Amino acid sequence: MDRGDIEEAGEEDFPRLGGGRYRPVVAHDRAVIEMSSVEPGSSSSPTLKNIKVVTPGELGAGAREGPRLEDGVNGHQKESKLELFGFDSLVNILGLKSMTGEQVAAPSSPRDGEDISITQGHPKPALKMGTMMGVFVPCLQNILGIIYYIRFTWIVGMAGIGQSLVLVLLCGLCTFLTTISLSAIATNGAMKGGGPYYLIGRALGPEVGISIGLCFFLGNAVAGALYVLGAVETFLKAFPAAGIFRETITKVNGTAVAEPIQSPNSHDLQIYGIVVTILLCFIVFGGVKMINRVAPAFLIPVLLSIFCIFIGIFLAKTDDPDTGITGLRFKSFRDNWSSAYQMTNNAGIPDPTGGTYWTFNDLVGLFFPAVTGIMAGSNRSSSLKDTQRSIPVGTLAATLTTTSLYVISVLFFGAVATRDKLLTDRLLPATVAWPWPVIVHVGIILSTLGAALQSLTGAPRLLAAIANDDILPILNYFKVADTSEPHIATLFTALICIGCVVIGNLDLITPTVTMFYLLCYSGVNLSCFLLDLLDAPSWRPRWKYHHWSLSFVGAALCIVIMFLISWSFTVVAIALASLIYKYVGLKGKAGDWGDGFKSAYFQLALRSLRSLGANQVHPKNWYPIPLVFCRPWGQLPENVPCHPKLADFANCMKKKGRGMSIFVDILDGDYYECAEEAKEACNKLATYIEYKRCEGVAEIVVAPNMTEGFRGIIQTMGLGNLKPNIVVMRYPEIWRRENLTEIPSTFVGIINDCITANKAVVIIKGLDEWPNEYQRQYGTIDLYWIVRDGGLMLLLSQLLLTKESFESCKIQLFCIAEEDSDAEALKADVKKFLYDLRMQAEVIVVTMKSWDIRSEGNSKEDSLEAFDAAQRRISDYLGEIKSQGSTPRLANGKAMVVNEQQVEKFLYTMLKLNSTILSYSRMAAVVLVSLPPPPLNHPAYFYMEYMDLLVENVPRMLIVRGYHRDVVTLFT
Repeated sequence: MDRGDIEEAGEEDFPRLGGGRYRPVVAHDRAVIEMSSVEPGSSSSPTLKNIKVVTPGELGAGAREGPRLEDGVNGHQKESKLELFGFDSLVNILGLKSMTGEQVAAPSSPRDGEDISITQGHPKPALKMGTMMGVFVPCLQNILGIIYYIRFTWIVGMAGIGQSLVLVLLCGLCTFLTTISLSAIATNGAMKGGGPYYLIGRALGPEVGISIGLCFFLGNAVAGALYVLGAVETFLKAFPAAGIFRETITKVNGTAVAEPIQSPNSHDLQIYGIVVTILLCFIVFGGVKMINRVAPAFLIPVLLSIFCIFIGIFLAKTDDPDTGITGLRFKSFRDNWSSAYQMTNNAGIPDPTGGTYWTFNDLVGLFFPAVTGIMAGSNRSSSLKDTQRSIPVGTLAATLTTTSLYVISVLFFGAVATRDKLLTDRLLPATVAWPWPVIVHVGIILSTLGAALQSLTGAPRLLAAIANDDILPILNYFKVADTSEPHIATLFTALICIGCVVIGNLDLITPTVTMFYLLCYSGVNLSCFLLDLLDAPSWRPRWKYHHWSLSFVGAALCIVIMFLISWSFTVVAIALASLIYKYVGLKGKAGDWGDGFKSAYFQLALRSLRSLGANQVHPKNWYPIPLVFCRPWGQLPENVPCHPKLADFANCMKKKGRGMSIFVDILDGDYYECAEEAKEACNKLATYIEYKRCEGVAEIVVAPNMTEGFRGIIQTMGLGNLKPNIVVMRYPEIWRRENLTEIPSTFVGIINDCITANKAVVIIKGLDEWPNEYQRQYGTIDLYWIVRDGGLMLLLSQLLLTKESFESCKIQLFCIAEEDSDAEALKADVKKFLYDLRMQAEVIVVTMKSWDIRSEGNSKEDSLEAFDAAQRRISDYLGEIKSQGSTPRLANGKAMVVNEQQVEKFLYTMLKLNSTILSYSRMAAVVLVSLPPPPLNHPAYFYMEYMDLLVENVPRMLIVRGYHRDVVTLFT
């Protein structure tokens, strides 16, 4: 049924709710349309009676009345036909509203971990504005300000018509390109309060957004003072009798006949400026409704004054209405075409003995505030009906209108008066205006007051938007609700404005405003440039007339203009933004706004990953990527997801913090049942890693058991050449003490999986004693190099030396050799090898006899006792298995074949190696020894016995096994 069918249907065709009568449904009604389930056997297409239209009031009434009879005995709602999809139907208008964020009660920029709640109530909507009153009029009022009326003719006289056209087109091009970028970003989705801050922050991140946003806020606040001073100066010149203090009289020496020029006293400017600022604040406190009523009253006289100026220009004659007026003459146009840069006094009057020499760069800084104001509409983005339409259309219309007016004004002003008149008559537009100059005086005052009003309206909303994002706690005082007026921010803006009014110097304030505006414009252009260049799937602006090259040119032009105006002011503005950026980084709360930098990092990571390829990395480019297995093999403190010393050791494997660690843990259970628990555990582990200042990522895997989970991790973790290459885990020292019989098979299975997957292994014995970054170690780092491991053990020792805790240690390299080998030749070869590797170490060759228990007649008694105890435990283990009556089998299902002579050999070898370590390295800071692979056909229990003999009485040991490739190289 279409809309027409519903409108034509009679009242009796609609189901009644609560006995109330239906009224006609109009466009602005908030309604919830629910599609009822269709009974079996009924038509598949819904009829009129299958659709219920429920108004919010009836929903509330129904909620108060409780479950109705037709809902069923238990009050259950009827099932939706789309229940299969697991989401609300698109017919649910509240769902659509929640997608646009209109019903979001949480802050406008949720940070990680925050939930957004959808409110069911419908608050009274705030007054929204259209394109004309919401964007075009504010922009026009901000752009048509004091500079046009009391500085523009002076600029034409100083720069000439030719360079004035260049000046206007240069500044106009800057704002035009910025408007194009602004239009593209503003039409790329729903836009909330904050204007350019919101756009820049969501494109370049919160740090850049807040730093530029606060600078732009200061620019708007200071611009309010600029406009107020301009209005007061015009008023005092038009009505000198209103001055409280004596006026300043300046002798004009640059003209043929010296004439006195009266200038308002600075104290009058300050007193009247403070009063006007306070009056404007009262209007702003009245809210958007009051501002909308007052804005046309300020704008209409301005447009009328401009009309009177051009009428007066066409009617002007020689020396009429004043001396120096020529009327529209080609001779005046030709005489004023070239520039006439010269010295002036503080009032801008030509004076050879003056202290200021003007150049084109200075005029750029003086004129540029006349083209600013393009952000006045976007500053009110929270008060606009349709930001995606109003901001591009209104801002571009205002920009093109004012730029065209400036170009025409340059041509006409340059042709209507002599150069001396242009340079000495600050109110030349009022002089030539028809029929009375007072019309222009009123227009000047109202235009500047209108611009000041827009600045005092936009700046507090900008500050409130920054505060509402809850990034900087210091700005919490300026937070406001979505429908409230930012009264505290308005008061703060007024105080800044009054402080600048007290300065009372218009020409000193103007460059400051210019820098802040240009900084904001460059941020907008850079945002569009980045988003356009990255072209992420979410970048789909409705405004199609944009290109990344235009944004880049706009950003470059902004920066060039900043340095043209004043390199010192530019440095100060950039330094202030940098300090705010640093402060936000240190004190601000973390936020993820999906900014362009994150997209750039993502694309850069993808490109880098593809460039690495799948081939093996050259040893010169090899980095350790440890896979840290967080299974504790023991008890951990409460709420600690990983052993604290594992993170400390992971940091020891990085040189100057460069590298990445992957912390993994396995959650035993069913994935569907433990998915949420795994997410919470992963978040907790990631938080703990960040707390330990270890750069890495956290992963939690749900698996039926640890063996299956680790096997899946070792096969799938990582991408391309960014897969982990070293598995780091703790040695299970507690397995025999606490009789954990499942640990040996799991531990051995992990080692075998690493060998099969060609991963290096580092097992830490004595993890509880591992030093943190503040515990300095002394002594030696002893390496027992038994087998070729690609140089991994050597590289680990060098990485340990780069840490403060081990930097005072020295390396000793013990080479284990057979007794009949050439020890001196081996020592010389190893020294030469270390020299070529640029490594410093003392080389010691240790000879060991081949296995023969009877040849060691003088063994220590405690060593024999340890050997005998291990043998007894192994015999007891075998006897326990045989007593079960079945053929003993290994974990892989193969039959167990025990060679007792080989078992004794392995036990004795480990015992001999342990004795050697205790003889040479009892006082070492850490001992590194090669990890023997688990022997084939030997139970896991046997292997744990071998390892226990190896690590016995050694307080801190790293058991290392490399893989089939070199990680160090001799060549440059």
